[in-house]
Amino acid sequence: MKFGICNEIFQNWKLEDAMAFAKKTGYDAIEIAPFTLAKYVTDIPPAERQRIRDAAARVGIAISGIHWVLVQAEGMYLNHPDAATRQRTARYFCDLVDFCADLGGRIIVVGSPKQRNVMDGVSFQQAWDWATATFREAVKLAEQRGITICFEPLAPVETNFINTATDAIRFVQQLQSPNFKIILDVKAMCSESKPIPQIIRESWPHFGYVHANDVNMKGPGFGDVDFKPIAAALKDVGYDGTVSVEVFKFEEGAEVIASKSLEYLKRVFG
Repeated sequence: MKFGICNEIFQNWKLEDAMAFAKKTGYDAIEIAPFTLAKYVTDIPPAERQRIRDAAARVGIAISGIHWVLVQAEGMYLNHPDAATRQRTARYFCDLVDFCADLGGRIIVVGSPKQRNVMDGVSFQQAWDWATATFREAVKLAEQRGITICFEPLAPVETNFINTATDAIRFVQQLQSPNFKIILDVKAMCSESKPIPQIIRESWPHFGYVHANDVNMKGPGFGDVDFKPIAAALKDVGYDGTVSVEVFKFEEGAEVIASKSLEYLKRVFG
């Protein structure tokens, strides 16, 4: 098992400094939110992508992938009634695949709750079909570039489109690609009726990434969620990918969040 951390935790830090601190703290990987670099990944030129990749290599930390991929990327929507909007979004997911691969990443996490809500006047089935079509070309490109796109089931308070791991698996399986999987996020799994270890066991081998956080939106070990049975379930199914710290409340500061989260994870994962 490898441990990663999301770079937006390091607010106002240079990316290279965040990489260096994460490596020094003991993380294996850093996960990048594109909005911390530019509004659109298409605004990040090849030379800058190579510079980021080289900086990670110099520090000795992997770039696990990217997440929060539609934040600030205005005009994107997975299942919008407007065909031009969907086509623009489909093209942008291809751009995201290229960007992730150029950085040396392997995973794209797709949460984006506000860009996938089933809109008024749209049936759930229509939204489902449109969203499926939006991913088709990006998944083909992901196969060519060695990227896995991981769709994220999210709590009903965040979106009305795909709230359980079971539904997310049904969604990604439509394209019958090893490069289209789901991600399991601890905070999101807390909203399901099933115990988290059961979700993990039932979802294997259809998930390709794990986000570690607490239902209180802080890091693992900062709340009441017990990660011991989560760690046991991940080991039982043979997951050997990255468990990445993703938080939404930063008041403790990046250094404390990073160090205490990793300390807790290493303790429970043994």
